[in-house]
Amino acid sequence: MKLEKSSRFSACPGPVVTIVLDGVGISPREDGDAVKSARTPTLDRLMATYPMTTLLAHGTAVGMPSDEDMGNSEVGHNAIGAGRVFAQGAKLVAESIATGHLWQGHAWHEVVAAAKHGGTLHFLGLFSDGNVHSHIDHLRAMLEQAKQEGVSKVRIHILLDGRDVGETSALDYVDPFEAYLEQLRGPGFDVAIASGGGRMTITMDRYEADWAMVQRGWDIHVQGKGRPFASAHEAIVTYRDELSVIDQDLPGFVIAKDGEPVGPIEDGDAVVFFNFRGDRAIEISRAFTEEHFTPFDRGPLPKVTYAGMMQYDGDTHLPPRFLVQPPAIERTMGEYLAKNGISQYAISETQKFGHVTYFWNGNRSGKFDDALETYVEIPSDNVPFEQRPWMKCAEITDDLIKAVRSGKYRYLRVNYANGDMVGHTGNFEAAVTAMQGLDLQLARLIPAILAAQGTAIITADHGNADEMYELDKKGNVKRNAEGRTKAKTSHTLNPVPFVLISGAANPGYKLRQDVLAPGLSNLAATVLNLLGFEAPDDYDASLIEPA
Repeated sequence: MKLEKSSRFSACPGPVVTIVLDGVGISPREDGDAVKSARTPTLDRLMATYPMTTLLAHGTAVGMPSDEDMGNSEVGHNAIGAGRVFAQGAKLVAESIATGHLWQGHAWHEVVAAAKHGGTLHFLGLFSDGNVHSHIDHLRAMLEQAKQEGVSKVRIHILLDGRDVGETSALDYVDPFEAYLEQLRGPGFDVAIASGGGRMTITMDRYEADWAMVQRGWDIHVQGKGRPFASAHEAIVTYRDELSVIDQDLPGFVIAKDGEPVGPIEDGDAVVFFNFRGDRAIEISRAFTEEHFTPFDRGPLPKVTYAGMMQYDGDTHLPPRFLVQPPAIERTMGEYLAKNGISQYAISETQKFGHVTYFWNGNRSGKFDDALETYVEIPSDNVPFEQRPWMKCAEITDDLIKAVRSGKYRYLRVNYANGDMVGHTGNFEAAVTAMQGLDLQLARLIPAILAAQGTAIITADHGNADEMYELDKKGNVKRNAEGRTKAKTSHTLNPVPFVLISGAANPGYKLRQDVLAPGLSNLAATVLNLLGFEAPDDYDASLIEPA
């Protein structure tokens, strides 16, 4: 894994810093764009002064099945860190189902066997077609296969989305799905929705930010303890009337019949967590599979056959049983740098810490070299993001500036979570405030990098805050008869910025014009060139060439 010294590029005399403004895309319109609406004099000046282009951050450019698929933080950071594009979870699962490989695997055979020997087969996961964490079509395929293979009882635990799809679209999925289940149900095949709740309320916590979310989900899905309703439709309508919250924030519920929950998880059952993306699947998987588990009291632990759609953490082998092999991402930029003695520093707050570490390193936990790498996590506040849209950007910048000035690190990377996490709330004014808070930090950070004779790259992993209102088929903002807009909480298909900032009068390079449809995977080779190395032959092309 030796990197060749470049004869074409001189190494930057100071540090090279990659700044990921998570969820900050480049929209073709101003209406509903919190990025353009915000007062961002620093970012505006940098984009006008220094070499800039845009990068693709969605679809096939980041390994998704089609160019109609949004990118997300996980695949985006995979692409940035790996320097190449790998087929990602959604595509891998769809291909595994289409070819029948999923049904031929040991994991599928084991969950079906458990269910056929007197147990119930449970499916738990994000219930939408957002294709970011999961896809409802994957669930349908597994239900049909389970029926075909003779499973007699199935229960489904639905996590309502409203984040990667429309913010109040839950009934658009639940009602047709209930009709589908009615058609699927029959003699010898008992299938029903058993529990549910909003994805930001129960079950789908990540990075151990709020284990209470997972405990609430555990109590509802496993123990059947929660507010009872006759149907998921009734639960959603009732909570909306009572609380006026969007889907992702709906409280948990249990479907009950004659006063008893219809689908608690019990000894001898099988459970499939059908999310393919790892970050929000790890904690619930730990609750099901760890013998010595301390984050919360699980109560009586049912002995179940548990499988994830994919293995969510390759280093800890979590979960041990999984249906589809994850992409094998090796020889990442971080590993190359560590093997060649280059010191690295990665920082973010809790919400995106795993992205500049685990996902950046190819879905790998831990460091490549403890002596050369420093990872810093700033604990996120456990409050709704729209109530504190600046999040931890100032604290991150404090530590990052110290690291730049220390002279200890040749390569640094940072993720500022604001554009994405606040964008997901659908609150336009909060997203504008988030962008203005970020701009203040860029005004502090960039001078520190330039003073250290460094080079900064400003980019993003996907869009979000750049499109805060729902669009029609022509790409215009939707408005009702009163002129009101509808909030958009999902990622966008817009490209993201690439701004290359150096204080040198003649840095010795210029942007290439011959890279067709550049994407996030082109960043790694660019960074290696800035550090004075040639990129590996199979890395996607650098964005710079000698001046």
